[in-house]
Amino acid sequence: MSFDVEADAYDAFMGRWSRLLAPAFADLAGVAPGMRVLDVGCGTGALTEELVRRVGTEAAGAEAPAPVAVAAVDPSASFVAAMRTRFPEVDVRRAPAERLPFPDGAFDVALAQLVFHFVADPPAALAEMRRVTRPGGAIAACVWDYAGDRGPLGVFWDAAREIRPDVDDESRLTGTRDGHLVELFVAAGLGEVRQSVLKAMIEHPTFEAWWEPFTLGAGPAGAFVAGLDPDERARLRAACERRLQTRPITVTAAAWAAVGRA
Repeated sequence: MSFDVEADAYDAFMGRWSRLLAPAFADLAGVAPGMRVLDVGCGTGALTEELVRRVGTEAAGAEAPAPVAVAAVDPSASFVAAMRTRFPEVDVRRAPAERLPFPDGAFDVALAQLVFHFVADPPAALAEMRRVTRPGGAIAACVWDYAGDRGPLGVFWDAAREIRPDVDDESRLTGTRDGHLVELFVAAGLGEVRQSVLKAMIEHPTFEAWWEPFTLGAGPAGAFVAGLDPDERARLRAACERRLQTRPITVTAAAWAAVGRA
């Protein structure tokens, strides 16, 4: 699995899905003007863009020089570099979710969109998100429902199992099953925890438009394709195409989301 790829490659693969989820996810977390907010595992900035749109770039009511209203962290050097170019007024730092480089109670809301299934130590990450969020502030996370076969990559992984039956299809990762994020939030000591489902849909005009992002090396699916020999890759492509006969190709996906209070 790799997220050490160019930002444009990730945008083509999963960034477009993240942009669709971002408004509903920000709504769930209660992001509103005047707040200081943190995007944990920001990737290439799909959620960050929505946060900036809602709260601006300077914290309300602060003394000059005003601190930024939006901060973002990601462990990928290429993503952080792209973020600093795209959002020069956002406080973007390179850091894992388990070690957030901010003081206690610095934010009103901390969000992690499509991140927790890749976090090495989810309880530690939640503890950090709780630490940097003020008492009463909101903490939110969402992850694709891969265990329920409602993620955006279902057809791909189904075809991948035809090529390699033992492939890891992401369905056993953190947060991908019903109620798992809630369990983690409760175990982390968060209050008023509740679960929601977020949905998104993308239409692909051709099979090539659907397939091409998988060849860019991003995430577990991209790493799987990159690890195949040419014959296996051709077989995988053909297996996917057999499963996707209708045009345009419409993919609808659902993500489990949880929100709680620090």
